[in-house]
Amino acid sequence: IEGFNRAMYDVHDGLDTVILKPVATGYDAVTPDLIQTGVTNFFANISDIMTAANNLFQGKPKQAVSDLGRVAVNSTIGILGIFDAASGMGLEKHDEDFGQTMGVWGVGEGAYVFLPFLGPRTVRDTAGIYMDIWFDPVNYIEHVPTRNSIWAVRVVNLRANLLPADKVIEEAALDKYSYIRDAYLQNRRNLVYDGNPPPRSLDD
Repeated sequence: IEGFNRAMYDVHDGLDTVILKPVATGYDAVTPDLIQTGVTNFFANISDIMTAANNLFQGKPKQAVSDLGRVAVNSTIGILGIFDAASGMGLEKHDEDFGQTMGVWGVGEGAYVFLPFLGPRTVRDTAGIYMDIWFDPVNYIEHVPTRNSIWAVRVVNLRANLLPADKVIEEAALDKYSYIRDAYLQNRRNLVYDGNPPPRSLDD
C-alpha cells in the first residue's frame, strides 16, 4: 500500500503546489493578521460543536459541557466566534473528532492511507470523516453558493495557517512523505489518548 500512498502523495503535492498553495499564499499576503485570526476563530467555534458531540460520545461530559459553553460565549460575546472570548474566561479548547472517538471505543486505526485533498489518514479516521461532516452545521446551509463559499474560505484559511509548516518540513525532512506519515500517526495516537498514550508493544 505504500506505493499507492506515495503516488497519491505526489498527486496531492502537485495539486497543492499548482492550485491551493498559491491561493493560500495570496490570501495570506493580502489579508491582515487580525482578519485571519478572526476567520480562524470563526471556524474553530464551529468545530467546537463537533468536539462537544465527540467528547460526549467518549464519556467526557464535563469537557462536552465546557465545549458547549465555549460555543455559547464565542457565538454571542465573541460575535459569531470571530473573537475567542471563551478562552479568556477559562473555558479550555479541546480537539476531538469521530476518528478519535472510534479509537476511544477500541476501533483499531487500520492502515495508513494518503488521499488527495484529504491528506494523511488512517482507515479509522477516513471513516470518521462521515460523522464529522454530519455534525458540521455548515453542511446544513441550504443556499448552495453560500455553503460552498464558506467551505472555500475554510480550506484556503486552513492552508494559509499551514504555510509555516512547509518550511519546517522542507528543512527537516529528507523524505517528506515519511516525515508527514510518522508525524501524523504520532499526533493521532496522542490525541486518542489525550496526550498520554500507552507504550507500544513490540508487535506494533
